[in-house]
Amino acid sequence: LQDEETRKDYDYMLDHPEEYYRHYYHYYSRRLAPKVDVRIVILVTVCAISVFQFFSWWNSYNEAINYLATVPKYRIQATEIARQQGLLNKTKEKGKNRRSKEEIREEEEEIIKDIIKNKIDIKGGYQKPKIYDILLFQILLAPFYLGKYIVWNCWWIYRFTIKGQEYGVEEKLYIIRRYMKMSQSQFDSLEDHQKETFLERQLWIRENYEVYKQEQEEELKKKMAMDPRWKRYRRWMKNEGPGRLTFIDD
Repeated sequence: LQDEETRKDYDYMLDHPEEYYRHYYHYYSRRLAPKVDVRIVILVTVCAISVFQFFSWWNSYNEAINYLATVPKYRIQATEIARQQGLLNKTKEKGKNRRSKEEIREEEEEIIKDIIKNKIDIKGGYQKPKIYDILLFQILLAPFYLGKYIVWNCWWIYRFTIKGQEYGVEEKLYIIRRYMKMSQSQFDSLEDHQKETFLERQLWIRENYEVYKQEQEEELKKKMAMDPRWKRYRRWMKNEGPGRLTFIDD
């Protein structure tokens, strides 16, 4: 009876002994209630998810590097840079330090991958993971991001709505990205010539973007119409259908 809530239940039982089942309910609810602080459970869960996120992103990033190391375009460039820096020559040592061909090949492979990591900026879902992108840091930095977002919106309204200034290149690309409903990483993964085309066609203007969107939809329809696999699918849907249940005996 050292707990205040338990004492209240005990006093209530003495005053109302006829409420038999209610007393049993309160007794077992307190006895079987979890003793661990809910905040600790939430913190441990968030930390576990964050660790899984980080290692999952690292795995995706390493897969991307391993793939790029097999692409002739990037492999040739990385090999040439390694030769210019004299990194490949170090692997072919003589005398006591001489190693097997397998060891030399593995070290050369690691050198090429390191050069690809340093020279190629991978964007999108396979980009190099950052510690600030995991869930734990996103929650901790949420107030900062919220304040930054509010300040940025006030700055945008003041500059372009109140003062009526013209959009710069970054602002135009931002509006285009919003129209296309793309995330920042998705938009960054586009080629530079694509972004230049967006600017040339003035897609930050809503009317121009709607025309561009319609053209892209028509082009996609033409590609699908010419695609042999899509033709086979349409022919199958027309002749066979998606599958029907019948009770007719063959």
